Amino acid sequence: MSHASEIVTTGRRKDAVARVRVAPGTGKIEINGRPFEEYFPTTNLQGAVLQPLQVANSVNAFDVSVNAHGGGLTGQAGAVRLAIARALLQSNEELRKPLREQGLLTRDPRMKERKKPGQPGARRRFQFSKR
Repeated sequence: MSHASEIVTTGRRKDAVARVRVAPGTGKIEINGRPFEEYFPTTNLQGAVLQPLQVANSVNAFDVSVNAHGGGLTGQAGAVRLAIARALLQSNEELRKPLREQGLLTRDPRMKERKKPGQPGARRRFQFSKR
């Protein structure tokens, strides 16, 4: 099913991974087989996904199909955003500057801090009792 013009990229954020296929088309965006408006219910999340396409002025120029897993909705939206930006960059190298200026090519390195032994969480301590 893969076409020569199809671009496949990966985006990650927190624990979320998004595998994205971008092909020339009419602006259909599908995530895990569902329309993206349905998958990302809020305007904020939808905006994050559309941002790279808006910066590139190609909202209706590409069909995007996404396989997203891991993390939560916000992490997945961020992962999809990075993957789409990378795909657009492959399709047109001139977009590097505008995408970079919007911070769309930077992998967000913030991860959940690990839980440490002798504590209930990463930083939280067990309750201290003097007696």
